[in-house]
Amino acid sequence: MSKYLTYSEKSLKSHNGYWTAKEICQQPRVWREAGQHIKAKRAEINGWLAPILTNHKLRIILTGAGTSAYVGESIAPHLSATLGRQVEAISTTNIVSNPNYYLLKDKPTLVVSYGRSGNSPESVAAVDLINQVVDECYHLVLTCNPEGRLATNIKNQGNSYSLLMPHGTLDQSFAMTSSFSSMLVSTLCIFAPQETQLESTALAAECFLANGIEEVKKLATLDVQRLVFLGAGGLQGIAKEAALKVLELTAGEVLSYFESPLGFRHGPKSLVDNTTQIIFLASNDSYTKQYDQDLLAELKRDDQAKAITILNSKTFVGLGELEDVWAGLPYIVYCQVLSFFKSINGDFTPDNPCPSGEVNRVVQGVTLYPFENQ
Repeated sequence: MSKYLTYSEKSLKSHNGYWTAKEICQQPRVWREAGQHIKAKRAEINGWLAPILTNHKLRIILTGAGTSAYVGESIAPHLSATLGRQVEAISTTNIVSNPNYYLLKDKPTLVVSYGRSGNSPESVAAVDLINQVVDECYHLVLTCNPEGRLATNIKNQGNSYSLLMPHGTLDQSFAMTSSFSSMLVSTLCIFAPQETQLESTALAAECFLANGIEEVKKLATLDVQRLVFLGAGGLQGIAKEAALKVLELTAGEVLSYFESPLGFRHGPKSLVDNTTQIIFLASNDSYTKQYDQDLLAELKRDDQAKAITILNSKTFVGLGELEDVWAGLPYIVYCQVLSFFKSINGDFTPDNPCPSGEVNRVVQGVTLYPFENQ
């Protein structure tokens, strides 16, 4: 019988945590499959995408709701630098509530939409709003569900292309794990492919899952009331997703916060006390690293936090060779594992931490209102 995160299948099922553990552990394999899938479809993808990218006035928006939005936030800075053009991360929840703030009628726009189920009401509505408001728009959909409305609604539309994530990424658990990271990897493989970085990323995560779990399991037993995740640049998007995982898997009982290292000094640092655990997502960039080290030295001098954990090359084999956007993948695996153990220790059920239904796997209860172009 298979074991995941040190637990047997039987034990995981008794804790209602089987799917969460399994889907966390499958990620290195899924990333390789995502890379191979993009490679196999490269000619088809480029046939659709390349002509669109020739327009130097093109605006690129990465969008989704909740965790799906954080995919874009984690990679937009890297894509902007790599492509030499502005790439924006704007959530569907913002687009739907305030289309006039975020959509430009006369600006050609490529929208990359992310969705695990593809059935979140805002994700579907955002595509319709963009088609309504923007004169020239294109949609690249990355989803884990071929039957979701996000994928099916764009079929036979010339301005759209849908790409399915590897089998098994339509997470059965409440929290998005492999769905999040597979959509992130797929986007990188489309716009900024680096096969060596991808393989090193997968190996770093595999080594951690094989050898580093017991240490995280022990760390998760600390009696803390809040966790803080810090990361610079695109790693702030990973920190944001990590903070959400803690909230989700502990049904909000363990509070969490995210910020950039420089931003943390501007008020948020006041929340640090002896009930606070800090997880620092260290940058590999030589310039950014200076600011990371300054804040870490300050936090250690303050001596207020219960614990400070630094994720870096000491945590992951081969991490020093990775650019930050790729290092974020083993980082989020670490944070998912920590959140899982926090959930187990708190007697929650990771696969469904909110069984009373106030929060659902696919968001419900959203009323969509008609919009008139202004």
